[in-house]
Amino acid sequence: MKKRTILSAGLAFAALGLISWGFKGHRAVATIAQNHLNTNVAYVASAYLKGEPMEAVSTWADENRDPKTASWHYINLPLGLSRDAFVKAVQESDNNIYTAILKTEATLKDANASTEAKNEAIKYLIHLVGDAHQPMHVSRKEDKGGNTIQLRFDNKGTNLHSLWDSKLIDKEGLSQEDIVKTYDTATPADIKKWQSDSPIEWLWESYQITTELYASAKPGQDIDDIYYQKYIPVIHKRIDQAGIRLAGELNRLLAGQKIKAALPAVAQPTVAAAPAAVKLEEVKNSIGKTVTVSGKVFSSRDIGSMTLVNLGAAYPNQLLTVALKGKAKELGNQLGNKTITVEGEVIDYKGKPEIIITDPAKIKL
Repeated sequence: MKKRTILSAGLAFAALGLISWGFKGHRAVATIAQNHLNTNVAYVASAYLKGEPMEAVSTWADENRDPKTASWHYINLPLGLSRDAFVKAVQESDNNIYTAILKTEATLKDANASTEAKNEAIKYLIHLVGDAHQPMHVSRKEDKGGNTIQLRFDNKGTNLHSLWDSKLIDKEGLSQEDIVKTYDTATPADIKKWQSDSPIEWLWESYQITTELYASAKPGQDIDDIYYQKYIPVIHKRIDQAGIRLAGELNRLLAGQKIKAALPAVAQPTVAAAPAAVKLEEVKNSIGKTVTVSGKVFSSRDIGSMTLVNLGAAYPNQLLTVALKGKAKELGNQLGNKTITVEGEVIDYKGKPEIIITDPAKIKL
């Protein structure tokens, strides 16, 4: 059994603090990677993804919200480690971003792994390579990766983790297409060097940046334009490195793999039963069922790839969390203090009932 030393990878962050790079950053990583895939590898990757674009699945690992893999997104380390101590600590730990990357890569290489296993593995890998390059995902347990270090930016409250997830990127005001054009600037020499580095090196780079970030951001600090101008180039490089390295890993892992064509399944006509209406107070008893439920919105929070809406009470005492993503995410800022009705499957997320909504038609005011 591997030893657990100074790492605390077995304890997951609070759900609200796990999103890395936000929606724009992760899609940029995936799009840059797609641009640098070998032709055959691009075909194999598309087959494993069942035709979904890489950028479209880049936030799946956050949206999937599986408690069993919550600790895969980060690694906790104290400051001040030498490189040798850092490498030793990472290699002696388990169930964190490092071991998760190794696990997903092993699945993609395994000729006996099922198509479904490879579909999940590639979606995780696309996301986790991005996470590894977000510095605050290689950080300290005691402040939950910077989530408890409160700051102000653009006259609004935020925290150190959120600042690096999305706030600095959002300030640029670039479209998704322009982000990729602006960030994807690696030279052939850069590509050769970056793709020769191992996941340990990716994490070590993030650890070095995190050490500086902790020293340069104090609780309550107002983040000014000097900070922004200093660190936005760092974000450009980290996202570019993540995309280039993801392409390198996929080019290596999927080279030579062939996809066996399968006959399409013939769909059988079915008549869907109307979802049962349940009371908000009883929705916790409907895990795994598709229901309709109504309740008053008490609070909400935009975490980048989705907006979390709390019904029945404010977080953390909500009776139901409604996770709005995709087209439904745009409704997030329209629901404050309103009574809404939602239709969807109830899942259990860390002991709380939750419904994920992607279709705006499934939510009514």
